[in-house]
Amino acid sequence: MEKYIVIGNPINHSLSPKLHNYWMKQNNINATYDKKKIEIEDLKEIVLSVKEKKINGVNVTTPFKYEIIQFLDKLSPEAKFTKSVNTVYLDEGKTVGHNTDIQGFEDSMREIKFDVENKRIQILGAGGVVPSIIFALNKMRSSKITLSNRTKDKAEKLKETFRDLEIIDWGKLTDFDIIINATSLGLKKTDKINLDFSKIGKNKFFYDIIYNPKETNFLKIAKNSNHHFENGKKMFIFQAAAAFKIWHGVNPEIDENVFKFLD
Repeated sequence: MEKYIVIGNPINHSLSPKLHNYWMKQNNINATYDKKKIEIEDLKEIVLSVKEKKINGVNVTTPFKYEIIQFLDKLSPEAKFTKSVNTVYLDEGKTVGHNTDIQGFEDSMREIKFDVENKRIQILGAGGVVPSIIFALNKMRSSKITLSNRTKDKAEKLKETFRDLEIIDWGKLTDFDIIINATSLGLKKTDKINLDFSKIGKNKFFYDIIYNPKETNFLKIAKNSNHHFENGKKMFIFQAAAAFKIWHGVNPEIDENVFKFLD
């Protein structure tokens, strides 16, 4: 029986095992998928387990999407450019790191029929998934991307990869069309993003990459002010489907049953 895992810290919130095990059962694949909370010093051993075929595939979440790269043999072009890996597999004896977050974000935007072209974007956070979101937004021809992070140095580092990115101080808001919460603020129900949204105008789009809980305080602000809003569940499903295809050679079915199953 093949074995797949998702690694991260924290990891309790992850619905990856629920989704992948659902698809594997649906496609009669003899495998299991679990989640594992690890520390940074465990990464080398995890990758070695893939090389030795003790583990057949790994999904990587916060905060290890960059840190795992040093232990891999190869990177896909997307992972190499963004310096972000969320899917690991073995190819001809070599461990490969790939990035399916880019496709996940793009597909989620298509699914909700939101046109990003010529839109002004503000991103909150500079963590592991952010390069993937910026990459996808550039592909979809957004007009301007502004970013703020609680640690400004980390935000500035992203300009080495994305030169047109504008960095502003945490707490400031721009005249955005879309604001994306890419921080971990919201994983706990008590988490709040202390920004003043009272003067941002109407018909803004709030997007939170967090999908569990499904309505963060960030999204409640949008809901209470009649803005459009979306959590990260669709992105999560589509990036998972891309990883599933890499590992099993099967495009899993994404329908209303899947969305309801994860509620």
